[in-house]
Amino acid sequence: MIRPEDLLAPGPDGLWCPLGGFHVDPIRPVARALITHGHADHARSGHGAVLATRETLAIMAVRYGEDFAGQQQVAVPGERMKIGDVTVSFHPAGHVLGSAQIAVEAQGCRIVVSGDYKRRRDPTCAPFEPVACDVFITEATFGLPVFRHPDDGEEIGKLLASLAAFPERAHLVGAYALGKAQRVIKRLREEGYGETIYIHGALERLCTLYESEGIDLGPLAPATLESARRGESAAFAGAVVVGPPSAFADRWARRFPDPVPCFASGWMMIRQRAKQRGVELPLIISDHCDWDELTATIAEIEPGEVWVTHGREEALVRWCELAGIRARPLHLVGYEDEGD
Repeated sequence: MIRPEDLLAPGPDGLWCPLGGFHVDPIRPVARALITHGHADHARSGHGAVLATRETLAIMAVRYGEDFAGQQQVAVPGERMKIGDVTVSFHPAGHVLGSAQIAVEAQGCRIVVSGDYKRRRDPTCAPFEPVACDVFITEATFGLPVFRHPDDGEEIGKLLASLAAFPERAHLVGAYALGKAQRVIKRLREEGYGETIYIHGALERLCTLYESEGIDLGPLAPATLESARRGESAAFAGAVVVGPPSAFADRWARRFPDPVPCFASGWMMIRQRAKQRGVELPLIISDHCDWDELTATIAEIEPGEVWVTHGREEALVRWCELAGIRARPLHLVGYEDEGD
């Protein structure tokens, strides 16, 4: 059997497969890229050729323009395809719309690159699919035992309770534009919230894309000055306004009446982070696994080896070693927590 390091290895541009002649989620433009999902730290423009799920290609086109790569190829989930001397297949990761794990196989060795993933139910994307493998490459964004996320229904309940308690105040929900924003909106709908939800312009095209994929987000309207002028600032009293976290730190947020600053993120478990951001209502909703889900996933898959990347690598490596599983940190750079 081939050594895993000869099948897939970290390099200056990201994970490199010499037998296939491609990179996985490269951090710079390369000749051929396989992309796990559409977040900007994994999906960049300028590659010669991109292989990804249909939804991820559509997301990249929305974010970067139709000509984001020289060539585009759709990866059908579960379908095996030959690239050079390796076989690759894409499997749902449960992170955001179109997100996938990528299995790379050759000479009796299979490595699964998880990309970013979560195990919680998410009505806006396909659930994570465990894939048997010799080496599992896992993220560790929340790879410390302190991170144990509550049920998202409890967090949505907090938002609904605050809306009922403060009907005169706008609730500004900071949520990343791809994945988190649509998930929060859809979960509000599932919990019975039927009012118009106002969205920042950065969310409009992505929300439209989600709806074109059959994900009903209910009545949405742009959170523009024009909307405010039509009904004055009172138009937003008691309303939910969703936008990227950065938008709530600039002048755009000042149009809303006595706003309640909210932020949907796994990092809201850390009170100091909430305080630093001026968050009044922290909502602990993450698109990544917490500690228990990371360790449970590894135990379920039972890989011979685990490689840990972009996150709290050392703690998860240590957990694997104590569990009798070989593990190593990859120390890849260039990956952030955009979809936290």
